[in-house]
This record gives sequence, structure tokens and C-alpha cells, in this order.
Amino acid sequence: MRVSKEQAAANREQIVHQAARLFRERGFDGIGVAELMKNAGLTHGGFYGHFDSKEQLMAEACEYAIGVTGRRWRRLVSDSDGPSMDTLARRYLSKRHRDAPGDGCVLAALAGDAARQSPPVRAAFTGSVKRFIDLLGNAIPTRAKAARRQKAVAACAALVGALVLSRAVDDPALSEEFLDAVAAQLPGTH
Repeated sequence: MRVSKEQAAANREQIVHQAARLFRERGFDGIGVAELMKNAGLTHGGFYGHFDSKEQLMAEACEYAIGVTGRRWRRLVSDSDGPSMDTLARRYLSKRHRDAPGDGCVLAALAGDAARQSPPVRAAFTGSVKRFIDLLGNAIPTRAKAARRQKAVAACAALVGALVLSRAVDDPALSEEFLDAVAAQLPGTH
């Protein structure tokens, strides 16, 4: 049975959406194509009609996930009087974000996995990092471009690192301490 172009596009979008969520929850190697397609409500056989490889889907899922994050952050910023690093840091370093990796930041969820992937996947991940740094740069209250960039890079590393460590430890108090300590250091980025 032939599928319309519109339905094929919707199916592809559903696959990428599910892949972005499942890769963030389980890692790139934590889910196979068959299970991924099942979660998307499609058959395993249809995967290669949309993608040349799982690697291609991994790259697209990174781009998709950072796009979703960017839209959320832009909405958050537009709902306030302007970008605030304090607001962004508190939202990013929340228990809610920590406890929902499938809906959260692709950088914190997949940094360790991305380091061991092929050049196309690493390039997509690198693009996600750069977009995140740009988003943070908009919340840095300084006019000097070089200083803003440096502070945004440092904020990116601090935010992602704190979230990764808060998820990795089995001590709830230490987990919260990572989130709170970094959030306390970032407002206005001094």
C-alpha cells in the first residue's frame, strides 16, 4: 500500500521525535531500530524508506532535540522582560529536568555517547552545542562580544556538567547539591 507524501513526511517526523526522546532516555546504543519503529507506531521494515542508517537518524535526532529546546527557551525568554541567566539556570537545573531526560537537554543526555560516535553524529552534536551556547549568550548581560561568548561557553559547561552529575549519582542530597551550587554561581555570570 502506497503512502502519500504528506503521510510519509508525518511518519518521518514521528520517527525523529521518538528517536530524540528514546536516545535521550537510553543512549544511542540503548535502543535498536525495531523497538524505535515500534514506539513510533510503524513497522521495522519502513525504517530504510526514511533513513540510510541509524547513524543518519541519530544525527537528525540531535538536531531535532536542540531545536525543541531552543523553542522552549525562546518562549521562556519572551515571556519575561528579557533573557535572564538566573531564570534559565533555575529551569535547566531543576529536579523536573533532571528526572525527565527523554524530554530534556540532548547535551546532558548524550554527551558521553556522542564522544564515541561517527563524524556525522559528532558534527550534529557539535552543532547542538553551538546552538545552545548561542542561546545562553543571549542571556549574558554584557555588551562585549568576546566576554559574552566566554561566559556562555562556561555556563554551558557548568549547566550540562551539573545536570549530568546530578543524574549519575545515587545520593539524592548530592544530586540536589550539584543543581543548587551551579545555579547559585551562574546568575548574571558575575
